[in-house]
Amino acid sequence: MEVPRLQTERLLLREWREDDLDAYAETYADPEVMRFLGGPVGREQVWRHIALLVGHWQLRGYGQWVLERREDGRFAGRAGLWRPEGWPGLEVGWTLRRDAWGAGYATEAARAAIAWARETLGANELISIIDPANAASERVARRLGMAPDAPSELLGKPVVIWRL
Repeated sequence: MEVPRLQTERLLLREWREDDLDAYAETYADPEVMRFLGGPVGREQVWRHIALLVGHWQLRGYGQWVLERREDGRFAGRAGLWRPEGWPGLEVGWTLRRDAWGAGYATEAARAAIAWARETLGANELISIIDPANAASERVARRLGMAPDAPSELLGKPVVIWRL
């Protein structure tokens, strides 16, 4: 399937390409970026993760986009939709390179993904699954109008499911 491209004021949300590997591997090697995602991973695992994200689009018809800054074409991270088998709902999520933190890109990209999910998929309820210690992602969820449920557990780890 062809992945739709979305544009926001500052971002292009686009399909994954093999040449995203270097920037994504650099992002996933950063211990601070990966603090709430299981820790840094190597280049080979990152390649497999890109293949997983591409496959999600093929199987579900939606997924996570690459975030590319419109001003310079720089890779800023990923954001979009996620619902593998057994997931508690249609999730909107984001992961940004550390040099893209604090600029509002996560909120901007998530808003675009939410609007696309509502318009294209007819999605009424979306969730974000956030580590209870991840204050930055909690702030993004609040800016998106989400509210937290009671603490829960997913894949053996404590999480809070935020609902929109």
